Amino acid sequence: MMRLTHVVRAGVAVAAAAAAALAFPAAASAHVTVNPNTATQGGYTKVTFRVPNERDDASTTKLEIALPTDKPIASVSLKPLQGWTAVAETSKLATPIKTDDGELTDAVSKITWTASAGAEIKPHQFQEFDVSLGPLPTTDQIVFKALQTYSTGEIVRWIDEPAAGAEAEHPAPVLKLTKKSDAAASGASAAPATSVAAKNDDGGSGDGTAIGLGIAGLVAGLAGLVVAVLALRRSRTS
Repeated sequence: MMRLTHVVRAGVAVAAAAAAALAFPAAASAHVTVNPNTATQGGYTKVTFRVPNERDDASTTKLEIALPTDKPIASVSLKPLQGWTAVAETSKLATPIKTDDGELTDAVSKITWTASAGAEIKPHQFQEFDVSLGPLPTTDQIVFKALQTYSTGEIVRWIDEPAAGAEAEHPAPVLKLTKKSDAAASGASAAPATSVAAKNDDGGSGDGTAIGLGIAGLVAGLAGLVVAVLALRRSRTS
């Protein structure tokens, strides 16, 4: 009987561990992201900065997004968001860029959204901020460093740039850019990019793998429970 008790306890422990593994990806992926996370060089796109509230006792009151000026974007348009005030700041460019409208000497370098009373992002909620960008620069990616301010005065800096073989603690939102020729060859278009973003709500490229591992852990836990139940039935019939 004592052996049977150990088996049952082991099955419950495995199930609990599997449940924890399944819950972990959601917690790990709760960071500021840009969606979709791919676009085409030289084109225009609408991106959405998704901001979750990671605190249980504070609300998010402000979001700041930095745009790189070494690879400036000529046109930046903000979609109004009820309850939030958006301000775009410009900076003088070290090297002016040519556009269809002439030479551009200034470009947007930072966007700040500030919540009015009652519009803050409450605990366990998220908000989305839409921006239209273009033409996108000729570069492999755009890193949007983000600052998230809470009602307690805490500022979380999502500014870590991606590094090969390392997972950043506070990753900055990254928009990957492909060449027009590559996009045409793969049949890429705005519609597939939007579809991918809808399926990947957290915006992280590794979230799907993490969730898959969590599900596998849950299956293993259920298998442990089945073994424990079968052992219990055998002991009662013997």
